[in-house]
Amino acid sequence: MTLADLEIGDSAIIDSFDVELLPMKLIEMGCLPGNEVGLLQLAPYRDPLYLDIAGAHLAIRRETAARIFIRKKSE
Repeated sequence: MTLADLEIGDSAIIDSFDVELLPMKLIEMGCLPGNEVGLLQLAPYRDPLYLDIAGAHLAIRRETAARIFIRKKSE
């Protein structure tokens, strides 16, 4: 499952990603394995995604979100 698969209101834990394919800015903003991520909003046409990653609010493109693997947060 990837970030691109989340629905509004869902929360998950970042599992892994290929560092080579992810912009360094996302890593600097807290997009790291083990951090919690939640989908807050979707823009029209479902791209970009507005996320809460470890307390930082970020908008990222669906193409980038598809490269970040997650696991659903156990409730």
